[in-house]
Amino acid sequence: MYAGRPHVSKATPRNVQACDLHDGEWGTVGNGKAKVAKDRIEVVEPEKKLIKFKVTPKQGGNGSIVKRHFEYKKIDEIDEHLLSKAPEEIKIAEMEDMPESSLVGEVEVEVEIKAPAEKFYEMYTGKAHHVAEATPQNVQACDLHDGDWGTLDSVIVWNYVHDGQAKVAKERIELVEPEKKPVKFRVIEGDLMDDFKSLLITIQVTPEQGGLGSVVKLHFDYEKIDENVVHPETLLPFFVQMIKEIDQHLMSEE
Repeated sequence: MYAGRPHVSKATPRNVQACDLHDGEWGTVGNGKAKVAKDRIEVVEPEKKLIKFKVTPKQGGNGSIVKRHFEYKKIDEIDEHLLSKAPEEIKIAEMEDMPESSLVGEVEVEVEIKAPAEKFYEMYTGKAHHVAEATPQNVQACDLHDGDWGTLDSVIVWNYVHDGQAKVAKERIELVEPEKKPVKFRVIEGDLMDDFKSLLITIQVTPEQGGLGSVVKLHFDYEKIDENVVHPETLLPFFVQMIKEIDQHLMSEE
């Protein structure tokens, strides 16, 4: 779909209206120019399924992982980072032969931060009520509804703003492992339930190997209520901004 037959506009017409060959031949190295979004195919390796996008079969199951990586240089310091518009690295995993209109899916993003893994993980578990202090434009409050902070089966309520609208999400913690640093939140009530039958949010924090800082991986497992609901990729820039502002907040406390 992305190499020899990029008929992407037929699959996602709301996002892509056309993809025209400007130079060379479809699926060969060095072609793929356009006026608005200019892409050059630099690698085509069918055996490894590697082009500008890397497509890898999922281990131990059906489907594939599509990985897109952005490398960029800003014009100046004022120019926004690419992450304000699209995450650095997005992987979308789908079930085998899953059509565009399928209701079930997964999506994730990885973000590099400067804060230690322990401090960031604690912010999303034992100190989740401090998130509003770190990113007040995105989160106005985080209140404990049931249980204790950062414990299994505890329930918390988030008041946040997404796409300019005030929203609420009630979540139950389904996994907490301080040693490996994953935490899982299942959305059980709120605005997101207008679009999704189920939504499980996993945050994994990993210390950066061979240096300071950490890598935060955010993963969504979801099922939409119907085919008219868009996939939740629009939530990724929102969470990326939150992660980076929490990182800045934690580093300011050093």
